[in-house]
Amino acid sequence: MENRIFNKEMECMSRKDLESLQLERLKALVDYCEKNSAFYAKRLAEAGVTADKIKCLSDIEYIPYTTKDDLRDTYPFGMLSVPKEKIVRVHASSGTTGNPTVVAYTKEDLENWSEQVARLAMAAGANESTMVQICFGYGMFTGALGLHYGLEKIGATVVPTSSGNTEKQLKFMRDFQTDAIVATPSYCMYLAEAARGMADKYPMESYNLKYGILGSEGSTPEMRAEIESHWGNGFFCTDNYGMSELNGPGMSGECMYRDGLHINEDHFLCEIIDSKTLSVLDKGSTGELVVTNLTKRGLPILRYRTKDITNINYDVCKCGRTTARMHKIIGRSDDMIKVRGVNVFPSQVESALIGIGGISPNYLIVLRREGFSDSMEVRVELTDGSLLDNYGELVALQKRIHDNIKNILGIEIKVTLVEPNSIERFTGKAKRVLDLRNENK
Repeated sequence: MENRIFNKEMECMSRKDLESLQLERLKALVDYCEKNSAFYAKRLAEAGVTADKIKCLSDIEYIPYTTKDDLRDTYPFGMLSVPKEKIVRVHASSGTTGNPTVVAYTKEDLENWSEQVARLAMAAGANESTMVQICFGYGMFTGALGLHYGLEKIGATVVPTSSGNTEKQLKFMRDFQTDAIVATPSYCMYLAEAARGMADKYPMESYNLKYGILGSEGSTPEMRAEIESHWGNGFFCTDNYGMSELNGPGMSGECMYRDGLHINEDHFLCEIIDSKTLSVLDKGSTGELVVTNLTKRGLPILRYRTKDITNINYDVCKCGRTTARMHKIIGRSDDMIKVRGVNVFPSQVESALIGIGGISPNYLIVLRREGFSDSMEVRVELTDGSLLDNYGELVALQKRIHDNIKNILGIEIKVTLVEPNSIERFTGKAKRVLDLRNENK
């Protein structure tokens, strides 16, 4: 596959020049926040931080962290650094657990955002001749419009189908001969399952999908391989990372070698910290990702705690890009499940399930409290409902799944096999955990 680079000057810059640029932009951002952001002016003054105090990149440690609570507490526009008439776009999270987190963009912010996404789209295989179907929901969620404008910037043809309406999604794929898809991993898999279910009428050869630019939820390498296998025809998918607080998609993404997600380091300064002590960890360590968006001006963000667990590789990639690469997200510090004293990430369960014949990649973790102890049940969906009538095969499959998960987690769990298509599908982020432990309190 051809490896193309959108902006060689920035994506292939020497480490020395890149860090010099980052330092210049960090100092400028601190100075900008002091002068233009009431929120940060107060916070920086309390911490005794000025732009002059930033002499080297490690001096970023003097700056206090920013959290999601800061955005919620200042809802809706308390963190703006420009007059509202200078804002040309507003996005927000769903706000299901309180006030939404609102993010705002100046015209310059949108131009930078499109540039960031354009780089990652090209790294993933898209180009000016690509027709790409965006299956993210359009609206306050940043994913759809973020990818939309970045893909248009490289000259790709965008088909903005949004999420849902699976039959029509597949019709457009066949009729338009769509080359690429933007979706969550779980919805991309669901579309492949639906396409296979209609294969007697529309063979899989009717589709022209070559690339998947997947994001908005985590997926393991095993899940990715399963998605590629379901689509067939050489389908190749990459992962990308971002969050609305940092613009949206575009912070990092995989190239054709899929050896980590390239970070747009001229725009984003990343650190890895210990979530408990909040101290910055050495390069190469695994911990919580903290990000400063160096070029955001409408609603700047300093040292944002993402709660995502990863590590960063600073070696030059085989593709020629010199930008650091972050590992696929291992889990979230706030989504981590603690069961009988053991830390569990849903991705670990997913890894244990992928590759086992007779089951789909759809699963649900159910947590309960029985007496004074937690219990964990993993519901796994069969691909062939007739297996439910074959007791011997069912028990053998159940034991294999149980042993795989137990070997990874190190704790006793219960496995329940359920009928095909009985676990809810999601067009957005898949919900994999049902925690009932506090239901009877």
